[in-house]
Amino acid sequence: MLTISAIPAFSDNYIWCLSDPSSGKALIVDPGQAQPVLDHLAENSLKLDTILVTHHHPDHVGGVKELISRFPDCRVTGPAESPFKGSTNLVHPGDEVIWEDITFQVLGVPGHTLDHIAYFTDVEVNNRPVLFCGDTLFVCGCGRLFEGSPEQMRQSLQTLRALPGKTAVYCAHEYTLANLRFARSWLPEDEGLRDFEQQCQNARNEGKPTVPSVLEEEKRLNPFLRWDDPAVVDSARAYCASHGLPADSDNAIFAAIRHGKDNF
Repeated sequence: MLTISAIPAFSDNYIWCLSDPSSGKALIVDPGQAQPVLDHLAENSLKLDTILVTHHHPDHVGGVKELISRFPDCRVTGPAESPFKGSTNLVHPGDEVIWEDITFQVLGVPGHTLDHIAYFTDVEVNNRPVLFCGDTLFVCGCGRLFEGSPEQMRQSLQTLRALPGKTAVYCAHEYTLANLRFARSWLPEDEGLRDFEQQCQNARNEGKPTVPSVLEEEKRLNPFLRWDDPAVVDSARAYCASHGLPADSDNAIFAAIRHGKDNF
């Protein structure tokens, strides 16, 4: 039975390990540090044979070089058009990546960076399809726009929003409580957000991750996936009126939400 484990790294990163205990093989997603991965592999008697890279930032690729020095046969899959040059298997949006009996679809999700991709499979692990989305979609948040435009990011999130609702969303950071503080300020009357914030606070108090989330819950709660929700639109229009920003399209509404979070 396939398993997915969170490997904490830095102060708030998650490196994901998809493993097949029957074969002892492991797939690692976005290894920003090598040592936590090496420790996890050793503790679980696993051999690394594939790395998936979502984008070029150092906290996602910083451990790749050391890992492939330890596992020289390891395949490194990453975006073809990228500042990161350590991938050995270059992929484009629309390509497929096969690992064991799983086929991942490569999705283009620019916005946080221009090279950002995500990996989705409808093969269920823990009874859910799997999305490895890097820094594009967070629990009740989305990635900061370092390179792309609000229009690009909204389109990327629309791509993810269209995936099956039961999909487990494996993002790369534990930003949930900070994201929820912003979401609650934007939508203070939203009881679902209030209840979810308490649920996540309880999890963190117990030392548990809030990731993965479930896409149908993100669609219900995450303001960055709700640019066409009347409650979010109303808040965005009020924000735009007070900040001299346009509010005449889905892209403008999304840009206002991102501007609000950036200045929160």
